[in-house]
Amino acid sequence: MIILVLPYPCSSNRYWQSFVPPGARRALVHLSNEAKQFKRDVAKIANAAGIAAPLEGRIAVHMRLFPHRPLDWKKRQSKLGAWWDDTVQCIDLGNCEKVTSDALQGIVYADDKRIRRLMLERMEPDEHGARVIVAIEQLALPVVQASLIEEVA
Repeated sequence: MIILVLPYPCSSNRYWQSFVPPGARRALVHLSNEAKQFKRDVAKIANAAGIAAPLEGRIAVHMRLFPHRPLDWKKRQSKLGAWWDDTVQCIDLGNCEKVTSDALQGIVYADDKRIRRLMLERMEPDEHGARVIVAIEQLALPVVQASLIEEVA
């Protein structure tokens, strides 16, 4: 299993940029500078973790998103109890998954179509700062027993 602690991802609204070139009829969409920097950061972290080439085969991915903890978190906690972190600004899990999966593609795994199992969690902010922790596991291919195939046929 590979575990990577990555920077907090930008929103997918800021990940992609579009513009209409002079004389063109349609907008072109490309990665923003912020997205390119996020991908470079992910590549450096993966390289430092010893990932030299993308994983082959099917994989499972587990992402834990930790939003930034505000300075008034204790006040919020005493007022709202266990629900205090619902008031913390945080990108939604779908945004986190898309941006992070895109950044990992070609670095940790060849293509995000290889993801066969995906788990996303929004965590309570803590003292370690805003980040996303990603665990990636290669999945074994199922072995179909010949006797099961014969029974179906």
